[in-house]
Amino acid sequence: MSTDQFILGVDLDGVVGDHTRRFREIYAELNGLDPETLPLERGWDFAEWGFAPEDYSRWHRTAVLEHDLFRTMPLIEGAADALWRLSDAGIWIRIVTHRLYINWGHEKAVGDTAAWLDLHQIPYRDLCFLGAKPEVEADAYIDDAPHNIVALRDRGNTVIAFEQPYNRDIEGLRAHSWADVEGIVTELAAAKLGGMPLQLPGLDAGADRLARHQHREPTDDTRPDGAT
Repeated sequence: MSTDQFILGVDLDGVVGDHTRRFREIYAELNGLDPETLPLERGWDFAEWGFAPEDYSRWHRTAVLEHDLFRTMPLIEGAADALWRLSDAGIWIRIVTHRLYINWGHEKAVGDTAAWLDLHQIPYRDLCFLGAKPEVEADAYIDDAPHNIVALRDRGNTVIAFEQPYNRDIEGLRAHSWADVEGIVTELAAAKLGGMPLQLPGLDAGADRLARHQHREPTDDTRPDGAT
């Protein structure tokens, strides 16, 4: 890896997108349930929702292919703005997600993922779909899945565990919010690079910068010649 670049590997489900909340809405609607009866505080196997071992795969496939789960999940608070600030400061954002596990559903998964990233204006330079995350080069990772966190760390990687109910028994580096992620990554990057700016000069802050620019009234400096 480059010595003058800091690459952050970013998981999506449960880190940037609120997968559990949207999956709960879809599952509840399909089964005529009140969503509030399905706790958001759940284990990795969804046992709290009464799932048998094979139930998650079946219902998740339906949610993805027939109800646009990957396109419609809400954004986790603070994720987009924090990623913009990190990207503006020179951090290379590499999205790393394992969403190609549904046979014959890859086109849907990839298309919905790209559309969701665009909708929420998430900055990234690479978008990687794969299962074995240790195969991706990054200086640090942010992930929620216990097995990914353990596997990455076992390979000597720096991994920030993003707080979720199903990973609380994992010790080590942890973020409870995107404010925590931003602080940790800033420190890690500064240690590697010998310092880093909080934001590159000449750039507006915030994930909505493009929309603000598109709707901004033209000034004398921005009007084409001859415009009044």
